[in-house]
Amino acid sequence: MTGTPSQIEWADQIKPRVNAEFDRVAKAFTAASVNQSEAARADTRAVIAILEEKRAEVMSRDHAGYFIRDWQELSDQVRRMIGQDPRYQAIKARKAQRL
Repeated sequence: MTGTPSQIEWADQIKPRVNAEFDRVAKAFTAASVNQSEAARADTRAVIAILEEKRAEVMSRDHAGYFIRDWQELSDQVRRMIGQDPRYQAIKARKAQRL
């Protein structure tokens, strides 16, 4: 990781919380999928795949400042990342058409 020693130490403390947040969101999607129709469950699996891709992107970042700046305070970063993804937006549009 790049940054000053104190930034790296700080980022090393933040990264496990970020990973846990991705876990939390993935578990929520998984739990929701239990009672869904097959089509909705397929969409949920696609969203979880997007989530895992975003996790890999985030966790592979090697700049301590990124974690300090963007992830020090956890709020809805994971939800926003997924919501901004064009694949998620397409899933959402398909779902609206089915209704």
